[in-house]
Amino acid sequence: MKKETLSPVVPKKNLLPFILVTSLFALWGFANAVTDPMVQAFKKVLELNNSQAAWVQMAFYGGYFCMALPAALFVRKYSYKTGVLIGLALYAGGALLFYPAAITEKFWFFCLGLYILTFGLAFLETTANPYILAMGDTKTATQRLNLAQAFNPLGLVLGLLVAQQFVLRKLQSVDVEDFSALDEATKVMIRTSDLMVIRDPYVALGLVILAVFVLIVVSKMPQVRDEGGIPGLKETFSGLFRNKKYILGVLAQVLYVGAQIMCWTYIYQYAEGLGVSSDDAAYYQFVAFILFLVGRAIGTYMLRFMSSGRLLMAFALLGIAFCIGTIWINGMFGLYSIVGISFAMSLMFPTIYGIALEGLSEEQSKIGAAGLVMAIVGGALMPQFQALIIDIGGSGVSDVLITGVPEVNFSFILPLVCFVYISIYGTWVHKKVY
Repeated sequence: MKKETLSPVVPKKNLLPFILVTSLFALWGFANAVTDPMVQAFKKVLELNNSQAAWVQMAFYGGYFCMALPAALFVRKYSYKTGVLIGLALYAGGALLFYPAAITEKFWFFCLGLYILTFGLAFLETTANPYILAMGDTKTATQRLNLAQAFNPLGLVLGLLVAQQFVLRKLQSVDVEDFSALDEATKVMIRTSDLMVIRDPYVALGLVILAVFVLIVVSKMPQVRDEGGIPGLKETFSGLFRNKKYILGVLAQVLYVGAQIMCWTYIYQYAEGLGVSSDDAAYYQFVAFILFLVGRAIGTYMLRFMSSGRLLMAFALLGIAFCIGTIWINGMFGLYSIVGISFAMSLMFPTIYGIALEGLSEEQSKIGAAGLVMAIVGGALMPQFQALIIDIGGSGVSDVLITGVPEVNFSFILPLVCFVYISIYGTWVHKKVY
């Protein structure tokens, strides 16, 4: 009797392509993490209010929304490798735009760079997942994808460390209590210096991306295309829009990403209200990312024993509890609560993603995945609404009290509402399946 030969998770011939594509997971995680603290940095050095500074996130996550579907349609017609290369080119181009943006000192120029950068990220996120799945035996596809996805949180941690050590610590404006009170000559000097500091990690990132681009160009990459004809788009979209679980899942993803970006962006403003500097706040953000990593590992293990819908509901309820603490517990325990939210959020994106695509045909999944990437637009819209709440009393973060707490505390009512919906969605999915 012959023993069944186990297929390797990554075939030897695809090892280098796998490593190169897996690096993309870390690279887009890095971009996400390094950008969050920039809202606070731009706010001070360019004398913006919270609503204006929130355009950083509008530009960043708006790019995902605009390019996700075109990217999916492109990859649907052409090869994965071509999609990856276009994504890398846009990523590098957007990052390198920070160089002329720093020279002009125009906020819109920085936002344009982020917008183009995330065109590239949309291409990469739409392409990399199915590309990894295709790099070997279908029996080991899930293992292969899980291995690649493990590098995304590492990119998050690295991005935050770079933001903290090479940006926040070097900003001269951080040491100025009232930047607007300085004379114009001093403002110009500090602004020029700080914008150069903000510029550097993005330019370095752009050069790294170009190096990865060249490596992929010269490397022999698997060329994977679907066999047979491609079904019409009309039928594909029609099937998706009739799928209630998918449509509600896209909305859940919009709200989840919005909640994530609000919590990871405005932790700095929350800390500011407690007298904690941005540099020190980055340590709390670092702990939040570690909890995010731990939560994902624990949640993934728990999926062996609980349905995805039920576990999603449980994590969302935990998020609600932490949001309540963030809003109505004053002092450092409120800050600890906002850090704890990251643990609750850890499992949400991949779980919602999997639930929404479950049961779809291969063609529906390709286009459906683009819809879930487009849902990242929640990260562009929701921070704007939160910024409006924070700006109710002025450009500070504790100008007025709402329900007895500073406006920055109350602004976390928005993530709370998001988690309420996600908990309802998880409950509905669990009851529908079981």
